[in-house]
Amino acid sequence: MEQFGPETYGERVADVYDEWYKPVDIAAEVALLTELAAGGRALELGIGTGRIAVPLAARGVEVHGIDASPAMVEQMRAKPGGDAIRVTIGDMADVPVEGRFALVFVVFNTFFQLYSQESQLRCFANVARHLEPGGRFLLHVFVPDTTRVESGEHVSVREASLDRVRLDATVFSALDQRLDTTQVRITENGIRLVHAKMRFAWPPELDLMATLAGLTLEHRWATFDKQPFSAASAFHVSVYRA
Repeated sequence: MEQFGPETYGERVADVYDEWYKPVDIAAEVALLTELAAGGRALELGIGTGRIAVPLAARGVEVHGIDASPAMVEQMRAKPGGDAIRVTIGDMADVPVEGRFALVFVVFNTFFQLYSQESQLRCFANVARHLEPGGRFLLHVFVPDTTRVESGEHVSVREASLDRVRLDATVFSALDQRLDTTQVRITENGIRLVHAKMRFAWPPELDLMATLAGLTLEHRWATFDKQPFSAASAFHVSVYRA
């Protein structure tokens, strides 16, 4: 079995990422990020195929990015405007870039791909070092489903159609707050497997990480269009300020 590293997920899914994971409302994401950048520079952690960075740059925001996967970045480079975005290949926990930014952001659960609490803490601390005074760190992740965690494993049928079946098989470690998940796509042409490793955290733990890094929670919404966050929310968009 091959070694799983920060780049593994992106390298194995880059060619189909945009097809498989079509965002619900890019306009709302881009609008909020533009507002929070407030005319300053923005840095995306896990920039990937540029599904957010490219339209954000088109709005006039100077966007920089970090990603561990060269294959994902190649997909962004092929898009109009994608080749103009500066990208550093590396571990996003280290935030290996120069200078400071008005906004640093990480969306679509990518923060949880940092597979240990130590790496997540390191990421918060390094983000704080790269924020301008008053700068913001936006984090978009799911709220952990405790019923799945308690059972220790979960298999779901995400799609069943004439020519394809999609299954998600996940194993949870409640003690480590980790999950290993494999997406299984079955078509007439064969089977494709994409594996991901995540370390999830509840909002209060993320708030503590932010506090330790010198950041303060400014906003928490359920969606990018600022719908109120509640106990029933499946995701949260949290904004921390330097």
